[in-house]
Amino acid sequence: MRRWRPALWLAIALLVATAPALAQAPQASNRIRGTVESLAGNLLTVKTRNGQAVQITLLPSYVVRGMAKKSLADIKPGDYVASTSVREGDGKPHAVEVHIFPEAMRGTAEGQFPWDLLPDSLMTNATVTGVATAAQGNVLTVSYKGQSSDIIVGPNVPVVTYAPGDPSLLKPGAAVFIIAIRRPDGSLAAPAVTAEKDGVKPPM
Repeated sequence: MRRWRPALWLAIALLVATAPALAQAPQASNRIRGTVESLAGNLLTVKTRNGQAVQITLLPSYVVRGMAKKSLADIKPGDYVASTSVREGDGKPHAVEVHIFPEAMRGTAEGQFPWDLLPDSLMTNATVTGVATAAQGNVLTVSYKGQSSDIIVGPNVPVVTYAPGDPSLLKPGAAVFIIAIRRPDGSLAAPAVTAEKDGVKPPM
């Protein structure tokens, strides 16, 4: 089995650990979702969801990570997960996507905070304490910082985990998700990119 480089874990941990702070940042462009237009050296150009072309400088020794498909059956008590959700008419959060974190990332950015994938969406990073079946789909009971929450995960909700990647994934048309740093001159830079791999796109 291929072993992940320590630098990969460090970059992933850094990227996810900054999520709560960036969630509060006024510049929505700090989170970049879109498709690759080009990669020239360390300069990545991405066409965002609104059609804007954005350039991001990839920092030295930047890391590219891919996505691997999982299923609801892969989620079990004790797993550390991240889920984007929106509250529906029943008042409960309904998952839009679920990430299963590798064990090395346990505890990263623990908590629940606003997210910008959809209007009024939330990101919850927490430990699964229970999995039950309900009419709407599986119900994940998760625990974070002494609190608990039930998240409804429907049968068509994408469930993914991180997978090893490299710059070859950054080809034109590939879907990417980037949390970028806005530098004093207004330009954007990033230590890592999450990219589409084998047809599995970043759903966050």
